[in-house]
Amino acid sequence: MSLLDGKLGIVFGVANKRSIAWAIAQAWHQAGAKLAFTYQGERLKENVEELAGTFGSDTLILPCDVTRDDDIAHVFAQLSQKFGKIHLLLHSVAFAPKDALEGEFVNTKREAFRVAHDVSAYSLVALARGAAPLMTEGGSIVAMTYYGSEKVVPHYNVMGVAKAALEASARYLAYDLGPRRIRVNCISAGPVNTLAARGISGFSEMLKHYEAHAPLRRNVLPEELGATGTFLASDGAAAITGQVIYVDCGYQIMGM
Repeated sequence: MSLLDGKLGIVFGVANKRSIAWAIAQAWHQAGAKLAFTYQGERLKENVEELAGTFGSDTLILPCDVTRDDDIAHVFAQLSQKFGKIHLLLHSVAFAPKDALEGEFVNTKREAFRVAHDVSAYSLVALARGAAPLMTEGGSIVAMTYYGSEKVVPHYNVMGVAKAALEASARYLAYDLGPRRIRVNCISAGPVNTLAARGISGFSEMLKHYEAHAPLRRNVLPEELGATGTFLASDGAAAITGQVIYVDCGYQIMGM
């Protein structure tokens, strides 16, 4: 029997085949889960439809701008209609204006700060609130974060602050939703060459730095993130909630 047989889930954040969200979705699917997907804007619709369609022609694919409560409500109404319940939710959504990821953090504009936190952190709260009534048999919510939440990573700037808010939100959600047997955890991934990552200045140098300094002397692979996501979604992680799991080849333990 596969780890996630009979589990129903929703994936937020697939942009293309290199997305971490797609790596985890593939792993969930291979472990037996039936999934629905969302996309943000027409620009990404075709990519998501093409990828999600490989899971079956009846795969539910819905538009969702996570800054719009009406969009979120529509997604969970459609999920309720199609599945009746869900067990899994993947939050792999983050955004900050490009100019906020360049230069000095002290120059972050008020609007850039607001947008980064709305999209990257508050959205987890909004999605958890929408998902909880459908998680009648308990569930697992997994969010993606990064080490820049706790240590300064040059050019990560306001996104690091937003990821810190995301991780704190996950802890408070874990406390609120624990009595309903809903677990909330974060995966802190090492750098992966995704569409979002390429918007960070100096990203190629970051990859080289991790490879040189991580104890395993390499960068994390997408399928390794998928494996961790599957574990956190499974009953094997039934007693794990409110945690940040580092999947970064050990980089996080290093002081120098």
